[in-house]
Amino acid sequence: MQELQTIPTSAFPSQGYFTGSASRAMATLQGVATEIAATNIPVLITGESGTGKQVLARQIHEASARRGSAMLRVVCGTVSADSLPSQLRLADRKAPFAGTVVFDEINDLDRECQRRLLHALPDGDDGAQRELLSARIISTTNQNLEDEVHAGRFRGDLFFRINGVCLRIPALRDRREDIPLLIEHFAAKHAPHFERARPSLSPAAVSRLAEHHWPGNVRELENVVMKILAIGDEEIALADFSAPIYATAPRRTANGHSLKAAARAASREAERELILKALERTRWNRKRAAQELQVSYKSLLYKLKQIGLPTRESE
Repeated sequence: MQELQTIPTSAFPSQGYFTGSASRAMATLQGVATEIAATNIPVLITGESGTGKQVLARQIHEASARRGSAMLRVVCGTVSADSLPSQLRLADRKAPFAGTVVFDEINDLDRECQRRLLHALPDGDDGAQRELLSARIISTTNQNLEDEVHAGRFRGDLFFRINGVCLRIPALRDRREDIPLLIEHFAAKHAPHFERARPSLSPAAVSRLAEHHWPGNVRELENVVMKILAIGDEEIALADFSAPIYATAPRRTANGHSLKAAARAASREAERELILKALERTRWNRKRAAQELQVSYKSLLYKLKQIGLPTRESE
């Protein structure tokens, strides 16, 4: 049974998820988060899985006057109606908890848990008997809670109680200008763990990553960077990397091809475009094109043959 737990700083990714973002949307989000950190207003953070909701919650906590207290996390998908009251009561503490409580994916609470949580949260009256009155409340969700309320799956009164300020984190595909910065951040973060120097990805690799659809968002990008570090060769690490349209491709085409086959075909087409543009810029000088793409001349010749591009000599 999941208990309220103190989350150490090391359990969260670095703030590089958000700081220094190139996109206007993320810069605005960071500004609002900084402004509300000093207040006690409840915060609802929404976004697809992998966008960094827990990271933003931590940043709000660290920027607040509560940073000297613990940040507690309730994994709502593992909470039962019987366990919730004892978790929120924090009976082992001599005084009411004064840090930050984060309800992780609050949409996962069943109706009974929602009812009990509603009665445990402060509602603006004196409520001195409520143990969580002194705590900052932050909730995260990967669902549209307004739709969940209309569908009868989430209590409207609880929604309005937790939704003092709503912060929406955009999907990575909607802020592609941040991808090069995130690649640098994750490379610097994980290189020491793999006992490698921080890699410098080729322009072709960065372009390929920037065009990907990123259904797993920032978490997926971090995993890809870790794979490159672990293997130590970007060409090998990205050899089976799916195409930019991967997430929107149908699972089965009209003639019965699988999603994996469709992704491979689309990936070859994306690679073909990159190589063709490099060849056009170098007037089909294959050695110069290989240098521009930062691949070996032998690898480029192999790719030309593999994807069916003409192999005429440079003019």
